[in-house]
Amino acid sequence: MPVNPATNPAPHRTTEPTSATFLAALHLHPAEAEVYDEAWAAETQYVPWPKAFGGDMVAQAAAALMRSVGEDRVLHSMHSYFLRPVDVGAVVRYEVEHLRDGRGYSTRHVRAFQNGKPVYDATASFQVPEDGDDDAPAMPQVPDPEELPSAAHVLAGMEGPAAEYWSTGRSFDMRHVEGPVYIEAVGPMVAHQAVWVKAFDRLPDDPDLHRAALAYVCDYTILEPLLRSRGRAWADPGLVTASLDHAMWFHREGRADEWVLYVQDGCSLQRNRGLVRGQFFDRGGRLLATVAQEGMIRPGS
Repeated sequence: MPVNPATNPAPHRTTEPTSATFLAALHLHPAEAEVYDEAWAAETQYVPWPKAFGGDMVAQAAAALMRSVGEDRVLHSMHSYFLRPVDVGAVVRYEVEHLRDGRGYSTRHVRAFQNGKPVYDATASFQVPEDGDDDAPAMPQVPDPEELPSAAHVLAGMEGPAAEYWSTGRSFDMRHVEGPVYIEAVGPMVAHQAVWVKAFDRLPDDPDLHRAALAYVCDYTILEPLLRSRGRAWADPGLVTASLDHAMWFHREGRADEWVLYVQDGCSLQRNRGLVRGQFFDRGGRLLATVAQEGMIRPGS
């Protein structure tokens, strides 16, 4: 599978809205396999925090996994664990193990290494597409993205690396229906929200790349319903969050460079761990993918 749109890494910082960071994250190159059947290497992208963005690992692993199967089969599920924090701007090696190839399904395992230690682990399943019944829940009725302010508009006039990154550095235009939780939690204290997302730039016409794009962008806001339910925001002093494990199911093909509604519901919050479910709908109301993620949330003082 292609899933390799970039030829040069993105600059570490950008003040213009561009999808270059995402495309650079998916710039995989062959590496020496030390444990499993094949290996790929990729670099984590700039973030203004101590450790790399978890979406880098999910999307890069998905791209490596999709390269390991024939073009007749499609990624339909992926289950991940984040084992260790990953350094920003460093190379991660993804080793893929071929577990099974059947007539209708294939199973793969990938483990990511940095500095000689495993940092991420995932298993994925692929299906040869079949004809069958088609059913899914309806998309919630929400305002159109054109009616909502962009992150850059919300944060206009604010300075600092975090505001700059939230505004233009994440490769995707993100517009919160209930209001964002960047600086303060806007709106009611409820454990659910919806966010319209779209890549800033037109992306290549590769369905696998658009699956990887959804895997990449889903990690940005997945824990926000649990922050919102407690009236907390990303800028709160002492707040520490981390992705622990992640599952994603791909139902239908769609484009991440067209508006997609990301609906998120907090399922449980306890012992500084929280579980959230998310669903991606295209603008026509088709369910594209479902996400579930557990994360660590330590509120600080």
